[in-house]
Order: sequence, then C-alpha cells, then structure tokens
Amino acid sequence: MLAGQRVTVILPAYNAARTLARTVAEIPRDIVDEIILTDDGSTDETAALSRELGLHTLVHDTNRGYGANQKTCYAQALARGADIVVMLHPDYQYSPKLVAAMAAMIASGHYDVVLGSRILGRGALKGGMPVYKYAANRVLTLLENWLLGLKLSEYHTGYRAWAAPVLRALALERCADDFVFDNEMLAQAAFAEFEIGEISCPTRYFPDASSINFRRSVVYGLGVLRVALSFRLARLGLYRAALFGRAP
Repeated sequence: MLAGQRVTVILPAYNAARTLARTVAEIPRDIVDEIILTDDGSTDETAALSRELGLHTLVHDTNRGYGANQKTCYAQALARGADIVVMLHPDYQYSPKLVAAMAAMIASGHYDVVLGSRILGRGALKGGMPVYKYAANRVLTLLENWLLGLKLSEYHTGYRAWAAPVLRALALERCADDFVFDNEMLAQAAFAEFEIGEISCPTRYFPDASSINFRRSVVYGLGVLRVALSFRLARLGLYRAALFGRAP
C-alpha cells in the first residue's frame, strides 16, 4: 500500500509472452498490492506465463480490442478494491520502475490522473521512437491542447495512473474498444475537470515492443481529432456527444 491506499497495476496484454517477465520483474512490489493481467485472445503463452508469475489473470476468448481489454482491467481492479490503478503496457516499452512515483502523485492528493510522458525530456527519440510517429505525436498534441484547453506534453502514452474515484466517474462503456480508447478516456477526465499531471518517462522501441502499423496510426490520428473536436463542441454547448455524458 501507499499512504494507506491500495495500489493495483493493470497489464492489458496481447501476445506479450516475450516481454512480460521483464516488465513484471521491475514493478515495485513493496508498494504494489496486486497486478492484474487481461489476455486479449493472445496466440502465444501470455496467459500461462501470467499465471506462472502469480498475477491475477483474466482471458478474453477472442480478441476484443485494446480498449475492451482496458475496460476489463479497470472493472476488475475496482471490484478487487483498488484505490490507485496504474495502467502499464506489458511490452517493456515503458519503465515499470516509475509505478511508485506515479502512484505517489495520486496518493499526494494533488492529482487525479498521472501520465508517463515520453515527450518530456529526451525520452522518445533517444529511445528509438520513429521520427514520423514523433512528428505526428507533436502535431496531434498541439491541436488537442488547443481544443481541450490543456497544456500536456502528450496524450498518447500507454502509461497512466488513475485515482479510483475517477474511474468510477467516467463512462468508460461509452469509449471505443480500439486504440482511440486511451484518448477518449483522457478527454472524459479533462471534461470532468479532474487534475491531470505528468512525469517524464524513458521509453524503448525494439522488435518485441508492440506498435501499430502506419494505416492503423492514421485511423487512430483521425479518431483523436474527432474526440478533440467533440470535446470543444460540448464545451461550447453546441453539441454534446454520448462520450461526454449525453446521447446524441
């Protein structure tokens, strides 16, 4: 526990057998009470390895998508009494050692949401992020900051910490089941005016680290712009999409 709060790490996994053990080995177990992994229909030994490592393991019979995986993870974490939930990709792209720092930022009471940013500092390019992805990240973040009225360094990290009351307040069932889920969830938190903080996080790009291809990146980028525009329209009172609490 941390400051009397139960800390749970969730691992939304898909074909993560090659990197799972390395990721779990660096999670600070002195403050983490439980690790929950949801295997989203993997074709490798992810689920078996997860159980071998002693993780609370859930399995989707079929691949439902990245967002659907997280929905299962968050629901299970809350059901099992988590006060702070840290979402970490099990592909060893982000440093698990920062779980304690991110959870502490939540436990301090200053922040409701904490993002592990690849952009703060020199982590992204130094860690091997492709230049086109870095450029797209910067452009999308610039537009999102303008439309959402925030000053975040990036919106696209897969490393996030949440206070349990935030997770209970957000309508996650209205978010997509694919990769834009992350962006929709963060936009919901911003719309509800929860406090969002960031911490610099080194990142690693290597063959076993998960990454979406160019076509899916384009689809994701368009989805991100749709979410940001929907946010601005809702803020202006012109149109509130279901994502922000009212059916169209």
